[in-house]
Amino acid sequence: MIVSNINKKNLLLACLFLLTNLVFSQDVEFKNSNFKEDKQGLKLAKENLAIADNFRKNGVQKILAMQDATVIFKQAIFKYQKAQNFNSNNAELNYKIGSSLLFTNQKQEAYSYLEKAKELNADLPSDFLFYYAMALQLNGDYVQAIVQFEQFSATAKRKVYELFEVFTKKYIKECQGANEILAAEHRIWVDNLPVNTEYDEWSPCLSADGELLIFTSNQPNENQLNEYGMYDQNIYYANLSARKFHEVLPISELNTENNDVSGGLSYDGQRLLIFKEEDGNTDVFESKLSGIKWGIPTRKMGEKLRGGNTDRNETFASFDPPDVKVYYITDGGYSGDKNIFFSGVMNRERNLWGKGQSAGHEINTKFQEGSVYIHPDAKTMYFSSQGHNTLGGYDIFVSYVDDLGHWGEPINLGYPINTPYDDLFYSATASGRFAYIASNRAGGKGGLDIYRVTYWGADKPMTSDVQDQLMASIAKPESDNTVTEPIVIEEKSLTVFKGKVIDAITKKPINAEIEIILNETGKIYTSFHSNSATGKFLLSLPAGANYGIAVAADGYLFHSENFDLPKGDGFNSITKDIELKNIKVGSNIALRNIFFNTGKWKVKVDSYSELERLVTLLNDVSKLKIEISGHTDNVGTASFNQLLSQKRADAVVNYLLSKGIDKRRLSAKGYGQSKPIDSNDTSEGRAANRRTEFEIIEN
Repeated sequence: MIVSNINKKNLLLACLFLLTNLVFSQDVEFKNSNFKEDKQGLKLAKENLAIADNFRKNGVQKILAMQDATVIFKQAIFKYQKAQNFNSNNAELNYKIGSSLLFTNQKQEAYSYLEKAKELNADLPSDFLFYYAMALQLNGDYVQAIVQFEQFSATAKRKVYELFEVFTKKYIKECQGANEILAAEHRIWVDNLPVNTEYDEWSPCLSADGELLIFTSNQPNENQLNEYGMYDQNIYYANLSARKFHEVLPISELNTENNDVSGGLSYDGQRLLIFKEEDGNTDVFESKLSGIKWGIPTRKMGEKLRGGNTDRNETFASFDPPDVKVYYITDGGYSGDKNIFFSGVMNRERNLWGKGQSAGHEINTKFQEGSVYIHPDAKTMYFSSQGHNTLGGYDIFVSYVDDLGHWGEPINLGYPINTPYDDLFYSATASGRFAYIASNRAGGKGGLDIYRVTYWGADKPMTSDVQDQLMASIAKPESDNTVTEPIVIEEKSLTVFKGKVIDAITKKPINAEIEIILNETGKIYTSFHSNSATGKFLLSLPAGANYGIAVAADGYLFHSENFDLPKGDGFNSITKDIELKNIKVGSNIALRNIFFNTGKWKVKVDSYSELERLVTLLNDVSKLKIEISGHTDNVGTASFNQLLSQKRADAVVNYLLSKGIDKRRLSAKGYGQSKPIDSNDTSEGRAANRRTEFEIIEN
């Protein structure tokens, strides 16, 4: 038989392939006989193996004790890979690297190492099947994963199986329920952000209006690599404008030579919770924005067991609007596992906080809870957990609080928000339509990446809807998210009010104190300052109350606003600059939080907070003389409106007199319907025209 040259060439290539495959399929042990020419290299490789084995042993012990061991496994992998650089064809080494990767942010790399280990030597430790099944679960091969978990259960030595029994049963259950979670179709986009690098980006913190993103990354910085080839974690920020995140910059005043990690951002965007190591454990701290600089972090949650911080580790935290409570992750919960606790403020000035309390058995499990975020609506908690019905790793869940303050049964947010990988750190805009998460899912740029979640809501017919067109220009959907069924999104019942406080004449920014008052009780809901450099402010007001907003600064008349937000109101966004007027003759303001019943002139109790601010002003500026004026809409007769407005102005003056203000400094005038400031053709216009004002007539 004659063999052509082409066939000879193919035969030769096939032989070379078989030979190469045999060579690379050989399990090469770390023995002197295999490395006669490089005994020094072998010695160093064995030293790295010994160090790595010790790290891995400690890491496994922590995992079995329901504790986080990410850093320990990273340290093990760093040493293992040094040994692998010397000898890449050792089955046991590949098995150890692969199993260690499963507990880091590089999970997607685990399968190839475990596959290679199996190809090099089928005779591996019995727990290999457990880790191999975990890798199959990550790849979405749930049927084979169950097969391998069950094989591990049937073949592993009793003591080995007992160590992993809880996890084995948990993962089998996850695989069995995964298809149901994956089958639910949602109109959601999940998009990788341009802020991501080949390193870890995680713990996104978002302002309520979505214009400021603060996050943590271990990308290269001015500090040196540590002995395990890692940079420390630093805090970064990026601003969103024109639907794009602009330059990513470090917050240098917060970053130190150690790890500094972002936690939660207050609803006004001017206070940031961070955590960092101190005295051998991590604690939660608070930094306040002053102008354009963040202040030195100060202990937020009290000392030791008197407050939130304990002698254990407290990490990822979130303000609970109106910021009288902080939710956080602690390993001081049950048996050392990470759970969600909260602590309430007792005295902010003295840094006194209440003893930490569990978020409840509906939320916390015997496994790890990884992050927590309280939405500005003050009734929605998003958190990550390994212990509920997950697809694998951490999944993100939502829970709603009832009228008694108890959190309800968690709901898995489903695919594509959750995957078999770790999905954590949910942070949302006030509207709830956009959110940000961190995930180490396959296809990212680095280990953990930050993703933007876009909820589309119910499917709509083709229209020229401007909002949808704008949203379409923001993000590009992932190829596998071409779905048709809507996800049910609970409408957020709150109003976002933002703008700047500026001088009415110069238009320069003012550092003003802003108080939010519950008019029904007169109690202060919360208070803060506008930004000293920009004058910017941001309010988030949950529905279900009548709010009075008072803005005050030295040398200016105060300004008031009123928001009546009945329970059940949906989401609203209002942008308005507040102009403060100087204390001088001719300056006048409307007192928006003085209330009367229809057709009546008796001052209602919920007006007292506003009137007391006026009393304070008159006491502070002792020579001030003012005119109180009453105004109505055009409903009713002009004569009655004239009388009504005069009686109301008189009622305000009488209140001031009762507080000791000299009557020579006060006058009252009713203008009826003669001085409208808006149209009387609409209910909103008529409401604006019904007002009480005061004007400075002598200073």
